[in-house]
Amino acid sequence: MKRLVVLVLLALAPCAFAADAPPLKTRNVVLIVSDGLRWQEMFTGADPLLLNEKNGGIWDSEADLKREFWRDDVNERRKALFPFIWTTVATHGQIFGNQTKGSIARVTNTFWFSYPGYNEMLSGHADARVNSNEFGPNPNVTVFEWLNGQPDLAGKVSVFATWATFKDIFNVSRSHLPLQVGWDPPYKGQVGPRETLMNELYRTTTKLEDTDVYDSFLQVPLMDSFAKSRPRVLFVGYGETDNWGHTGRYDLLLHAAHSFDHYVEELWNKLQTLPAYRDKTTFILTADHGRGSGPVEWKEHGVEEKGSDNIWIAVMGPDTAALGERTRTAEVHQAQIAATIAALLGKDYRAAVPAAAPPIAEVVGKGR
Repeated sequence: MKRLVVLVLLALAPCAFAADAPPLKTRNVVLIVSDGLRWQEMFTGADPLLLNEKNGGIWDSEADLKREFWRDDVNERRKALFPFIWTTVATHGQIFGNQTKGSIARVTNTFWFSYPGYNEMLSGHADARVNSNEFGPNPNVTVFEWLNGQPDLAGKVSVFATWATFKDIFNVSRSHLPLQVGWDPPYKGQVGPRETLMNELYRTTTKLEDTDVYDSFLQVPLMDSFAKSRPRVLFVGYGETDNWGHTGRYDLLLHAAHSFDHYVEELWNKLQTLPAYRDKTTFILTADHGRGSGPVEWKEHGVEEKGSDNIWIAVMGPDTAALGERTRTAEVHQAQIAATIAALLGKDYRAAVPAAAPPIAEVVGKGR
C-alpha cells in the first residue's frame, strides 16, 4: 500500500510542480524578422572582406562607410551596427547563433530561402511541399492564425510586413488576419494630409521590388497603428537586408541592418509608453534564412550557398532570463519559434499541431 501511495504521488508530482510555477508576465508577443540578415553581421559586425567596391559593390566612400561601421574590436564593431540589440536586447534578454562561440541556430527546412523559412517559423515545422516563393496559399495553419482562434486573443493578432507574399504565407483568405503588406496603401477611409501623402508615396514611388515596399515606408503605418488598435500578437517583417544583398550592395545592406536596429528600438520604446504593453511584452527577433559567405556568395542563399541554413534568434521580455549572448548551448531551431510564441502567452501550440517543434525552454519563464 505504501509503495502504491508513493507511485501515485510521483505520478502527480509534475502537475504539482507545474501548478507551483510562477505565472508568466508576458501578455503580448512581437515577432520581428529582418529577411536574410546573416548571423555574421549580427555577431561580428561589418565584414572587412566586403567593405570595398570589388567585393561589396559599395558606392559610398569606403572611408565614410568604415568610419560609421568599422571598429577593430569585434564587440564594438557589432554594437556600431546594432546599438539597440547589443546594448539592450542582448543585455536584458538572450541571443543565440554565434557559431564562433559554440551557439548554433539554424533552419530545419531543406530549401534555405524565404517562404519555406517563414512557413517553418510560423507553423512550427518544415514542409517539403512549400518549395517556392510562388507556392501560393499556405496549407499549414500558422501560430498567428491559431492564436487568433483562441477566445482571449480573437481579433488581437496583426501582421505588418514589406513583402506582399505574406498574404499567401498567412493564407489571408482562410485566416482572415489583418495584414498591411507590400505596396498596398496603408490608410483607408477619411484621412488627413499626412496619411494622404503616405498613400500617395506608396502609389507613386519607383519600386526596387514589385512585391516589396521599403522598410521605412512600413514603419510609418506600423507606428501609427497603435492609436487605433492594441494587438497582443504582432508580426513585423522587414525586407531590405535581403533585397540589398541580392543586389550586391553591401553598403546599403549595412545601412538597412542599422535601420532595422533603429526600427526595433523605436517600436520597443513606443510600446513601453503604453500601459497595455509596458513590462508585459516579449520581443523575438530573427531572420528567415542565412546567406553564403565570401566575396561572391554573400549575395545569395539557398542550398547551393553553404551556410544559408544558419540564422540567429534573440528574445527579450519579462519572462526571459537576462543570460545575454549564449555560448556552448544546445542547438536551437527556427521551427521552435512558433511554440515559443504560444508558450509565452500560456498556450500549448503543440497540443493542436503535434508536428511543431517544442518551445525554446531557456527563454520561457525565469526560474522555470
